[in-house]
Amino acid sequence: MGIKDEFEINIPSDTFEGQKVQFRIIELLKDNDFTDRDLFGMRLALEEALVNAIKHGNKLADDKQVNVVCEVHDSHVKVIITDQGDGFKLQDIPDPTEEENLEKPCGRGIMLMKAYMTSIEYNDVGNSVTFIKNRTIED
Repeated sequence: MGIKDEFEINIPSDTFEGQKVQFRIIELLKDNDFTDRDLFGMRLALEEALVNAIKHGNKLADDKQVNVVCEVHDSHVKVIITDQGDGFKLQDIPDPTEEENLEKPCGRGIMLMKAYMTSIEYNDVGNSVTFIKNRTIED
């Protein structure tokens, strides 16, 4: 099916602005009757991806922005978050479940995003993430 709601916005590298976009997307999902389970997973993924883009990608630089694209479909929601940083290589992020990494803070957000989203992909540069969450069908 086609897109029910969509928007694209550029925000400054500011976590408060990231929270505002997160709230806007969650409200769209509520308006389109996504389940509480879907809202929980999307909230988590959005927070992780936006913080990563703002803090790690753009390094809170005043002269850099984060681009957010959101598409709400009948069956799923798709979000693309792109920063203006140098990117990263997914294989360079340590597995947070391995013994030597249990005390390290990095990698957990990506792991959680993978757990809650239907799909998650990074571009070749590593400065853009696309994630899709299929609508949960409740009985």
